[in-house]
Amino acid sequence: MGLGVRWTLHGDGRTPAPGAVVKPDERLSWPRTAGLGAQHVVAMFGASFVAPVLMGLDPNLAIMMSGVATILFLLATRGRIPSYLGCSLSFVGVAAAIRAQGGGSAAVTGAILVVGGVLLLSGLAVRKFGARIIHAAMPPVVTGAVVMLIGFNLAPVTAGTYWPADQWTALLTMLVTGAAVVCLRGFWSRIAIFLGLVFGYVVSWVFDRVFGKIHSVGGSGRVTDHWRLDLSGVAKADWIGLPSLHAPSFHWSAVLVALPVVIALIAENAGHVKAVGEMIDDPLDDQLGTAIAADGAATVLSTAVGGPANTTYSENIGVMAATRVYSTAAYWAAAGFALLFGLCPKFGAVVAAVPGGVLGGITVILYGMIGLLGAQIWVHNTVDLRNPLNLVPVAAGVIIGVGGVSLKISQNFELGGIALGTIVVLLGYHVLRALAPAHLKPQEPLLDAGTSTYDSERPAQP
Repeated sequence: MGLGVRWTLHGDGRTPAPGAVVKPDERLSWPRTAGLGAQHVVAMFGASFVAPVLMGLDPNLAIMMSGVATILFLLATRGRIPSYLGCSLSFVGVAAAIRAQGGGSAAVTGAILVVGGVLLLSGLAVRKFGARIIHAAMPPVVTGAVVMLIGFNLAPVTAGTYWPADQWTALLTMLVTGAAVVCLRGFWSRIAIFLGLVFGYVVSWVFDRVFGKIHSVGGSGRVTDHWRLDLSGVAKADWIGLPSLHAPSFHWSAVLVALPVVIALIAENAGHVKAVGEMIDDPLDDQLGTAIAADGAATVLSTAVGGPANTTYSENIGVMAATRVYSTAAYWAAAGFALLFGLCPKFGAVVAAVPGGVLGGITVILYGMIGLLGAQIWVHNTVDLRNPLNLVPVAAGVIIGVGGVSLKISQNFELGGIALGTIVVLLGYHVLRALAPAHLKPQEPLLDAGTSTYDSERPAQP
């Protein structure tokens, strides 16, 4: 079997024929393929640029490693699954929790590396035993709850850190970003976060010129008079150079906070593989384990040098749905562009200079959307929250995760937030299921619908 790096020309190489699609092993002309690759990079701009900034990691390294991760994924799946691996937002809450405990970037990347290793092993297990083992342990009611508490656990970060930096810029950025998500169509709707980011930059620059410095919480965490948009670092940055690297460090307290994200990543991967398989009319269930393992391996590789986790991106799946081009050649081109961006420190300095108020406006929507993906998993799988077997562990776990409830185990060890909420949902569900009467235990689906679908016609809910 080949590595999926040979493509046949589709038609005349210009555009797909009416009703046709460009399959993964086909391509358009190379100039058009390069253009599509650039479009895929832009599509993941918003979230992939915001994620490392929110986690306190180097955005240049994050973009470069997303290109490396995409290449690894395409080789591992032998070109059967067209997908881009961008920086995962699922770990933003984890990074905030670890830093609140006194951990630095090394502790953050070390914890995420362990999660990547567990994800890799989970993928290998799915390849050997099938998806049944994953969804027997993590049915939709559990995966939905964990995704929800991961997203909503971030609310205090926005309310206490980003929004107060510049409330009026945050408000305007939130309104424009929300309008872009709802009102724009096609490709533009896929880069709504990026457009909101650009708008916030411009507003911050204008406010600096009109109103002068702002008296608020700055990047140092102290209340000072400072410019909203500080581009001094951009002028000092080189045009070409390697991003900053660092080795991970491992701490049990940080690892336990991060481990629950494995559940969210498995659900996310399952949904994306299912969506792509439906769009290209090629069932990819046999590739689910490989995709999960490749995602885990890419995360291990990225965090080993100080980068963030990487995962498949729904934004890029949306671009494929809009263009009807599923060629993996376009993703090779996208990976090449990402590598070039990563080698430009000046570009990373622009990303790192995102004003706090802009992040406040974007994260209000972004964090809420992450949390509501959990509800989307419930809806897609018709989870019945009237059933106390589902309701009780979910209710307790979500409140613990969102509210930051903690449980002190010993003088030096404490469980709380995301970690404790996940344990309560996961163990609570299975323990209660073992004790519950038969009429409360309906048959669970073997593979949930994940977090994304791009079907043109969605089946009616029963």
